[in-house]
Amino acid sequence: MKSIGAGIALYTLVFLRYWVREKVNLYHHRLQTGNMKVFILVILFFVVHLAGSQATTYSVHSNAEFNAISNTLAPGDEVIIAKGNYADWSVSVNAKGTAAKPIIIRGENRKTTVFSGEVNHCLFKITGQFIVFKDLTFKTNILSRRANQAGTLIELSNSYSIMVRDCSFLSNEAKSQFLPLLIVSGSGEYNVIKNCLFANNVNTIDLQVKVSAAETPLYTDISRNVFRDKPKVSWPNGNGGECIQIGQDPILLGKKSAFSLVRNNQFVKCNAENEVISNKCSGNKYIGNYFENNDGELVMRGGHDCMILKNKFNGGTGGIRINGTGHLVANNRITGIKTAIRLMYGMAKGKIDTGFYIAAGDCIIKDNIIKKATIGILIGDSKNIDWTGKFDTVRYPSRVIQDVAPVDIKVLRNRFVSVEHAEVRR
Repeated sequence: MKSIGAGIALYTLVFLRYWVREKVNLYHHRLQTGNMKVFILVILFFVVHLAGSQATTYSVHSNAEFNAISNTLAPGDEVIIAKGNYADWSVSVNAKGTAAKPIIIRGENRKTTVFSGEVNHCLFKITGQFIVFKDLTFKTNILSRRANQAGTLIELSNSYSIMVRDCSFLSNEAKSQFLPLLIVSGSGEYNVIKNCLFANNVNTIDLQVKVSAAETPLYTDISRNVFRDKPKVSWPNGNGGECIQIGQDPILLGKKSAFSLVRNNQFVKCNAENEVISNKCSGNKYIGNYFENNDGELVMRGGHDCMILKNKFNGGTGGIRINGTGHLVANNRITGIKTAIRLMYGMAKGKIDTGFYIAAGDCIIKDNIIKKATIGILIGDSKNIDWTGKFDTVRYPSRVIQDVAPVDIKVLRNRFVSVEHAEVRR
């Protein structure tokens, strides 16, 4: 039995040896007769692919070191900014990662990689794709304007799928009005600001989605950030201290849609100005945010067709203020605020007319729970307010009297607890 098995095994080995030799000879002949180029190209492809798949980690200690490698960054690379205190950086990043292999730019430690100092330009300008920017602290920076430059800490400009996460913006101060700490600008898409802390910032707009006549960033996701302890601005008109500002120019109200999503953020003791969040364009969503003891409101200053859903307000001076048309305000919980929801008069109405303020119209206010308020829902606030001399009517062509009433407001299934006046119309 053993000899038969050994014979079969020997026969099999001889057959395999012959078969392999014939196949090799055949393949060698084919290479010699025309396929050598294909073979070489295949080998080169695998060599390049393997070389390109090796990500590189860089450790940098200065602005110069960062700029020296910024143009070489490839998918999967990581840049670690060493712990320390830094000032006067000017970095531009136009690198391109991929969804599977983003480029990571991070601090060695969120609490000990710190940027501070005088800022009259942009510290980090990111224009690339699929980059994660995280674990950096920006503390006690003084922002100002110089010549044609404005101080800002981070700008995502014409960028695609950039994520700024786990960064801290602490006790920064603007010496000129309307200076944001973080800007999303240009015609980029799908940028994310997530899990960041904005605290004790003075005279600043903390986060701005910049909308212009030529460019609108689309689908910005602002999620799970904390905004707190923001003192009253010192500017004479009390303006320019928003935590989040989406859109800026009243002449564009309703004509631009940004489709931003602001969700699950916290706003606590944000007292800088009357607008904790200022919406000045269309198609945005505000979902699941928490507001506590703020001297200001969630404001649809302009624009149309926004959704304000499942937000919670606890104390403070204001809840939700509405101008513009087509907004849905639903399933919000508002407690301990004098007037919970306000729908405003304007200088014009609808989506075609031009007005510095557009009257609230075609809005649905439903399924909200309002507790401990003097007025639950006020339909028709700021009637006949005269804005003469308070805005530039050449730049913003508009009537100056706020005398156009809200129209076609649907109020459905709201619940009122300990409210003196559930609904007031003027």
